[in-house]
Amino acid sequence: MARSQWGSRFGFILAAAGSAVGLGAVWKFPYVTATNGGGVFLFIYLAISLTLGLVLMVTEWALGRAAQSGPVGVFKRATKNGASPAWALIGYGTILTCFLILSFYCVVGGWTVAYFLKSLGAGGPLFTPDAEALKAQFDAFVGNPLWSALSFVTFAALTTWIVVGGVSKGIETLSKYLMPVLFLLMLVLIVRGLTLPGATDGLLYYLRPDFSKITGGMLVDAMGLSLFSLSLGMGIMVTYGSYITRETKLVRSSLWVIFLAVTTCFLAGLMVLPPVFAFGFSPTTGPGLTMVTMPAVFAHLPAGSMFAMAFFFLLLVAALTSSVSILEVIVSFLIDEFGWSRRKAAWLTVAAFCVTGMGACLSQDGGWLGGVTVFGKTLFNLYDYTTSNLLMPLGELALAVFAGWVAWPLIETQVGASDSRSVLMRAMRVFLRFVLPVMIVIVMISGL
Repeated sequence: MARSQWGSRFGFILAAAGSAVGLGAVWKFPYVTATNGGGVFLFIYLAISLTLGLVLMVTEWALGRAAQSGPVGVFKRATKNGASPAWALIGYGTILTCFLILSFYCVVGGWTVAYFLKSLGAGGPLFTPDAEALKAQFDAFVGNPLWSALSFVTFAALTTWIVVGGVSKGIETLSKYLMPVLFLLMLVLIVRGLTLPGATDGLLYYLRPDFSKITGGMLVDAMGLSLFSLSLGMGIMVTYGSYITRETKLVRSSLWVIFLAVTTCFLAGLMVLPPVFAFGFSPTTGPGLTMVTMPAVFAHLPAGSMFAMAFFFLLLVAALTSSVSILEVIVSFLIDEFGWSRRKAAWLTVAAFCVTGMGACLSQDGGWLGGVTVFGKTLFNLYDYTTSNLLMPLGELALAVFAGWVAWPLIETQVGASDSRSVLMRAMRVFLRFVLPVMIVIVMISGL
């Protein structure tokens, strides 16, 4: 059976950017930046994304296109060519990573579904300037087993329905239409937020770096968020690379995707932090910065209900464009390895991660598993920490070593520079063999 391909280079770039521009950009980036000191974290995040991120994205695409397979197939092919069978464990590790990410990511996706529906009820309890009342409302929602579980399952079903549509008709079509809408809505909210009295304080906090605030934990958070927001270290870009046509220029396309992803993160900070400061709310609220503080901000705005509807629709769009790409890694694996149909692979996968994800869903404060902790973390936080700070960096460390020392000939031919003495290829090879592994190890050790 012929492997699916993207319908166009433009559609592929938007699909890859849509994977990167998910809740990692719109929901997670603002509050992680705020809790890590603002401007200095932004600076470190950008530096990591434009160096480590660029090389790894090109590498993952090159490996996927060369093997015409997802991450497991990539390492199995290398094994057939004489590499150690142990390399195949990295591929299976990416499948586990995606599964665990979906288990908590779809919980947050369910929140976006519920809050978008809440925002349609103009004048309802969502529209109040009382942040404490909004926090109580949010806690009551996530602590309600029925409504939180129903929202979680609804979002999971939406994700699966899109993936069943396939690469070109499902994922690419979604990205083509919704990604431009996402950027437009963000720009509208940014313009309105920056015109509020007192918004300058939030702007300075966000843009002015204070390098005295740099810590080992901050470096780990920046690397984890960079990998998460660029969809690296979880097999997504390897899988997407397997659908790329031979004519697509990998370096140029990766630059476009990283530009769109990093720009969206930057715009998300501009959208959230200045209004938060303008109304005197705490920028370090955490996940509640989105679900608790932003509705209070909208309550202060003329036509606030319209802005709220736009904002939560934006979150839902961002969540879907990313969740479909994570699920696609697992679906592609099941199709390649077991010959399953796309429909069967997608629906059986969603049934499985709904079981593990339900634990994360019910682990919020007030939920049935709210008091249950593992290594001092709730199941939701455990999934998040394990994937972002451990599995993804370790996966990229192994991938860099594999690409630089074992599979370099594949990288070289796919990037298009057949002359191994070219500046680009020599720089990438040195980066993969020495610089990236050292960077990742140092950052992870500094965070211990």
